[in-house]
Amino acid sequence: MTTLPPADTVASSPDSTPIPTLGRFPVLDRVRGPADLRNLSVDQLRQLAEELRAETVDAVSTTGGHLGASLGVVELTVALHAVFDTPDDRVIWDVGHQAYPHKILTGRRERIRTLRQPGGLSGFTRRSESDYDPFGAAHSSTSISAGLGMAVAHHLRAEREPSYRERNVIAVIGDGSISAGMAYEAMNNAGAVEGADRLIVVLNDNEMSIAPPVGAMSNYLTRLMSSRQFLGLRDLAGKVVKKLPDRLERTAKRAEEYARGMITGGTLFEELGFYYVGPVDGHDLSQLVPILRNLRDAEDKGPILLHVITEKGRGYTPAEAAGDKYHAVAKFNVVTGEQKKAPPGPPTYTSVFGRELARRAATDDRLVAITAAMPSGTGLDAFARAHPNRFFDVGIAEQHAVTFAAGMATEGMRPFCAIYSTFLQRAYDQVVHDVVLQNLPVRFAIDRAGLVGADGATHAGAFDINYLGCLPNMTIMAPSDELELLHMTATACAYDAGAIALRYPRGSGLGLDLPVAGEILPIGRGRIVREMGRQSGAEQGGIAILSLGTRLGEALKAADQL
Repeated sequence: MTTLPPADTVASSPDSTPIPTLGRFPVLDRVRGPADLRNLSVDQLRQLAEELRAETVDAVSTTGGHLGASLGVVELTVALHAVFDTPDDRVIWDVGHQAYPHKILTGRRERIRTLRQPGGLSGFTRRSESDYDPFGAAHSSTSISAGLGMAVAHHLRAEREPSYRERNVIAVIGDGSISAGMAYEAMNNAGAVEGADRLIVVLNDNEMSIAPPVGAMSNYLTRLMSSRQFLGLRDLAGKVVKKLPDRLERTAKRAEEYARGMITGGTLFEELGFYYVGPVDGHDLSQLVPILRNLRDAEDKGPILLHVITEKGRGYTPAEAAGDKYHAVAKFNVVTGEQKKAPPGPPTYTSVFGRELARRAATDDRLVAITAAMPSGTGLDAFARAHPNRFFDVGIAEQHAVTFAAGMATEGMRPFCAIYSTFLQRAYDQVVHDVVLQNLPVRFAIDRAGLVGADGATHAGAFDINYLGCLPNMTIMAPSDELELLHMTATACAYDAGAIALRYPRGSGLGLDLPVAGEILPIGRGRIVREMGRQSGAEQGGIAILSLGTRLGEALKAADQL
C-alpha cells in the first residue's frame, strides 16, 4: 500500500486543458507519474488499469485517433511503469499507435484531449514531448534496433564509469510490426552483440497468431522459466554440460531449447539468440507484474523476448465487436460507440484509384496489386474482393513489396505497388536498384502525397517528387483532380516503357462527373487551363503559372488576382 497525493495537487501546465473526468477515477486522479505506481498492490493496479482504460476511451472519443491498440495494452502499460524505473529505464513503443495510456500515466493526462490537434500532443511518441518518450516513432519495426542501440550505449558507458548502473531497455512491438525484416535484422544482431543483456523485447501478440496455452500449469511454467531460480539452474546446467564432450554438450543444449520450444513456441527466437518467455496473458496483472520483476532482476541473462497475448480493443464493447477493433476512429459517442461521420461528399482520390484499377483488371489478367499491410488505406480492398488471386498483402514489408513487384514485372505481369508516400521512403533502395536501374515497368500508386493533417510530419508525403524525380527513366504523374487521377490510373495500367508513379493526396476530390472508364494520356504533355489574350505595353509577355497536382485550384485563384 502507498499513500498517493490528493487529486487537487496534480500539477497543471499553461497549455493543458481541464480534465472532465476528474473525480470519477480515484486511483488515476492521484497518479502524477509512474513513480506513484511502484508501491501499489496488484489489486490497486487492477483498479488503475480499469480507470485508465475508461479515461483513454473518453479522451479519444473527443479527438479521434488510434484507439484499439491503446486499449489492448492498458495492463501492460501499467505493469511496465510499475516494475521498471522509467524514465531511467527506457520503454520504447513500436509505431506508437498504442501509446495513449502511456502518455496519460507519464504526466500528460491534462493534455490528452489535445491529441492530434494543432499544438497538442502527438498521436505517436515524440522525444521532444516527454522524457518518457526515449525514441520517436510512427513508422513500424524500429523499436528493437533503437532499443539495442540504447542497451549497448549503456553498456559502453558502464565500462567507462564503474558507478553507472546499466539501464533496462524494453521494446514493445506488435505482431504486425514484427513481420518486417528490420525487426529480425535487429534480433539477429542482438543475439550476437556484447551489451544486449538488459534488452527485453515484449512481443504484443493481439491477433492470436500463436494460441496461448491455458490453465494453471501454463501459468506456473511461464513464471518458473522467468524466475531467478530457473535462470540460475539453467546457468549451472550450462556449466555442467560444458564439461561433457562437444557432441553431448550440443545435444543437451538442443534438448533444453526444444523442450521449452515445445511448451512455448519460442524456438525461432531462441535460434536468434533470445531467451524466450511466454506466452503470457497480457491482461492479467497477477502474471505480468511478477514476470516482469523476474526479468528485471535477472543478471547476465542475455536479450529476452517476452511473448504477451492481448486483445485489441479490450474492455470497450463496440471496439471488441468491430472488425478492425477500432484501430483508427473519428470522434465517437462513448455509450453507443457510434462514430461521427463526415457529411456525404465527393469520392476520395483513394477510392477513384481503386475503382479504376479493379475495373481494368477485369479485362487485363496481367494486372496485379501489391500492398504492405494497407489494403483498405490504399483502396485495394475492392480489388482484393474482385480479384483475390491477383492481390498480395505482404505485411509491413515495403522493401519486399517493391522487389516482389519487380520480380513479377520481369515475367510480363503489370504490378501496381500501392504504398503511402511516407512508407515508400523505406523502400528507396529497392526502387532504385531493383526497379529503375533495370527499367522494369512497376507502377507506384503513391497515396497520402502532401500534407496529412492530424497524423503529423511522420506521415506527410513531402519528399516523393524529389526522391523519385532524380531517378532515370522514372515517370511521375500528379493529378489536379479526381478526373485526372482516373485517366492517370488508366495510363499507368497501359505503360510498359519503365517505372511510373502517380501521386495523389488524402481526402475527397472536387465532385467532378467521372466517366465509366479512364482514358490513356500522352506522357509528358501538360494542358493549358486558362490563357489570356494578347497583351501590350508594360505588361507585354505577362507571366506563366505552372501547376503540378492538386494545387491547381489555388493557382487559378492567384491568376484571378493577377
